[in-house]
Amino acid sequence: MNAVVDERFEPVARMFADYLEDPAFSGQLSVRWRGQLVVDLAGGRLAHDSLTGVYSISKGLSALVIARLLASDALDLDARVARYWPEFAAQGKDAVTVRELLTHQAGLPLMDGRVPFAEVFVDSRAAAARLAGQLPLWRPGSAFGYHALTIGVLVEELVRRVTARTLQDLWEHDIRSPRHLDAYLGMPQTLDDRYVPVGEVLLTEEQREEVAARPPGDELSRAVFDNVDAATDLGESGVSANNPAVRRSGQGAIGAVASAHGLAAAYADTLSTATRPIASAAVFASMAQQHSWGTDRVLGGANAFGVLFMVPQPRLPFGGPHAYGHDGAGGALAFADPDTQLAFGYVPHPMQYPGGADFRSVALARAARSCALAAA
Repeated sequence: MNAVVDERFEPVARMFADYLEDPAFSGQLSVRWRGQLVVDLAGGRLAHDSLTGVYSISKGLSALVIARLLASDALDLDARVARYWPEFAAQGKDAVTVRELLTHQAGLPLMDGRVPFAEVFVDSRAAAARLAGQLPLWRPGSAFGYHALTIGVLVEELVRRVTARTLQDLWEHDIRSPRHLDAYLGMPQTLDDRYVPVGEVLLTEEQREEVAARPPGDELSRAVFDNVDAATDLGESGVSANNPAVRRSGQGAIGAVASAHGLAAAYADTLSTATRPIASAAVFASMAQQHSWGTDRVLGGANAFGVLFMVPQPRLPFGGPHAYGHDGAGGALAFADPDTQLAFGYVPHPMQYPGGADFRSVALARAARSCALAAA
């Protein structure tokens, strides 16, 4: 695959080239505008066709599956979850709507007790049964908090109940394969030679001091990110896509493996200029509407969500007011912006400080938006 730079987007390419001057940084960047590929670059350890783990970018891909179900009227955001999943009504959750479930408002960011790895990352049906039987940590709708791992379990079970198929099967056969997207919820072993393991963040001395000086986090936040009993035989690969079990299963919250090219191509097919739209612009507009905004009960800082998608906010101003997408713990970012008809994919290597979309992703996204506005 050859590098692509449309002259109207040269400022974006120059900015990315400047970042690649840092020998410790590698990355991929892909931008589509009005359906056309206008930037496609890679450097350092990541080639154009490299695949790597993109963590919570997975949630955005899961959202594209949900969009298909909404478009076909198979799923109703304002229906009660128990309509599709009767067992979910336990412990006072009978009135929880699909909308609340998919906007991090259901109060289920944490499973009771330490949960076996396989229940979350190999076959989530047992973990889904746990969540269905739990009392929510907060009264649903009274607050929101990032369901970092459990949203994958919840979405997977909801899809199973609605379609009798898995989220991963719908992604593969209805979205990914027909479009030849380099973005996988369940990467086949045959592609392992293209997989670049996620690398640990390389902290400067100043950054190490900042991390060491941080006050202790909320107990809830620590519990959410320490909820899975990672068996000792997982080794250093743990619960990232570096673990073959994670990247084979394609867990709906963190298991995706992708390239920036594949991510931008996926989001391009959510826009009105798409030749093979995943769903209508109206469906994505409804999902991009802000549903949760304020202090995230789990993360403890400002956050904003639509339906599964993250939406722009002052902490993460990646697009215009109607943009939607998701970042990943390693620093990746993927989104669509209907106001400018931009689709954007960015994947850095190694993981970036401080976690989530890093400063480069936002700067590149804003530069791409400026170029699109100037070219229009």
